[in-house]
Amino acid sequence: MAILPILQYPDERLHKVAKKIDQVDNGIRKLVRDMAETMYSAPGVGLAATQVDQHIRLIVIDVSETHDDLKVFINPELIQGAGQKENEEGCLSVPGIYEKVSRAERVTVRALDEHGKTFTLEAEGLLAVCIQHEMDHLQGKVFVEYLSHLKQTRIRSKLKKQRRETL
Repeated sequence: MAILPILQYPDERLHKVAKKIDQVDNGIRKLVRDMAETMYSAPGVGLAATQVDQHIRLIVIDVSETHDDLKVFINPELIQGAGQKENEEGCLSVPGIYEKVSRAERVTVRALDEHGKTFTLEAEGLLAVCIQHEMDHLQGKVFVEYLSHLKQTRIRSKLKKQRRETL
């Protein structure tokens, strides 16, 4: 397994739309393991393939406190969303930035697992937020793009300053 580099906002590659995965094979399963290791070490609760410069429809999520409930979503489709709730979100591609975003409170998603089997999952709370957040990445959207233009500009400036300070 390997820890993969995570693209940092505003990297243009974060805006690429991910392509459907035609076949779930050993290469995809290896990428799932590498993404999980990357997510856990970051540390984070979700990671989309787009964030590691792999522009395919693959997400890994683990919102458990013990990091032992990895969920894999290949070619996820949002079937239904209900309710509306504002939650504070962060992102491994936008380190140190947390902002409130309004999303569906409950979602139903259909996807393939790492063995290529179709499943349907109903989620609420943090898992529902995480699924929607990561699915946005597959569409080339980063959570800060829900914010005002002014807030986006401030975030870009803050991230540039952080990068200069770490060099």
